[in-house]
Amino acid sequence: MSFSSLHIPYALPAVLLLLALSLKTPTFVRAWKDPDVRATSLLLLLASAVFLSVAPASIHKINTVTGVPNIAAPWVYSLLTAFCGSCLTMVITWRDEPSPRRRARIRRIWLIYTGIIVALWATYLLADVPAERIYDLDTYYATEPWMREHILLYLAAHMVSALVAAYMIWKWISKVTDAWLKAGLVFLQAGYAFGLVFDVAKLAAVGARWAGVNWDWLSTRLAPPFAILDASLVGIGFILPQGGPFLQKWIRDQRTYRRLRPLARAIRKVAPSAARARVGRFAPLDLRLLQRQQRIHDGLLRLAPHVDAELLRCAFDEARAAGHRDERARGIAGAIAVRAALEAFLTPTADADDDRAASSARIDSDLDDIEAIASAFRQPRTVDAIRQRVVTTESVNAHA
Repeated sequence: MSFSSLHIPYALPAVLLLLALSLKTPTFVRAWKDPDVRATSLLLLLASAVFLSVAPASIHKINTVTGVPNIAAPWVYSLLTAFCGSCLTMVITWRDEPSPRRRARIRRIWLIYTGIIVALWATYLLADVPAERIYDLDTYYATEPWMREHILLYLAAHMVSALVAAYMIWKWISKVTDAWLKAGLVFLQAGYAFGLVFDVAKLAAVGARWAGVNWDWLSTRLAPPFAILDASLVGIGFILPQGGPFLQKWIRDQRTYRRLRPLARAIRKVAPSAARARVGRFAPLDLRLLQRQQRIHDGLLRLAPHVDAELLRCAFDEARAAGHRDERARGIAGAIAVRAALEAFLTPTADADDDRAASSARIDSDLDDIEAIASAFRQPRTVDAIRQRVVTTESVNAHA
């Protein structure tokens, strides 16, 4: 079995976790004092380190670079133990309100898991493990004094953390109302379930060695996929409650940004009242959206003196008569009024009555109305048809 054959299953979760960590880094820099932010960043960092270190090629590299046989074992198991501790502290951070009691519980957890990590290194240093074992270290050295305790220690720490975290979530999940948080907790429960399968398989293989039976396949073939599923689902479970709302907002902002494009392009013809701030295309989406909305608001404000209130009202009535709902009709009427106002604004000979417009005409600048107007701009045929009906109706009324 080559190292590369087991590299990709470990590399993919590592890449995803590193991506999540990189996206979280700006938030950590801005709000590192926030316990939630610190706990999430630490968890992502440890999960990424575990996946980067646990791949067979990485284990061999650690052993080779240090020149110490199997030193990758305490290194990987220490990272895994720290990750288990961070999972418990993260659940407590989510579940409990900030209080001295919560801080004391988190401090106690870190003291316990720090002690376990120290014990892992102590047992490794006391053990005699001269032959490098990439895939079957747990079973190969299952009967070796001190290495036996080393293996049982990390498995017990992993199992206890999974059971405790799963119990806390089970007691808490029925009280959770936030959809993203509940989805994250479901992923966590599934991850911990796979983690327990990993622990049972490893313990069974080690126990078989004690009994003189070879069940190594439980440790070398069955356990690793469950370990990958465990860490991946747990990572998703902790990322989802924070990444989900962010992604949802990003999609909503992206959709709004695109919907506003036709109106923004039309309003661009109106000279800005002040110098525009330069915001590049790689600027944060929320900043670009805010600027587009502001430019539209400024443009509509400058067009207000040229808006025909009667045209706006008649266009709305005609749109309603054509079968459009109120929101859609308001958007069409607004698009017709804006186009007419643009024509008046851009026509040098136009005689705009500012007092009439300022007192009797207004285009709602609420975001919903702007989106409705922008949506109507995307369908010029519909706007032209309604405007033609308005013009025809006005002509008929004028001759009546």
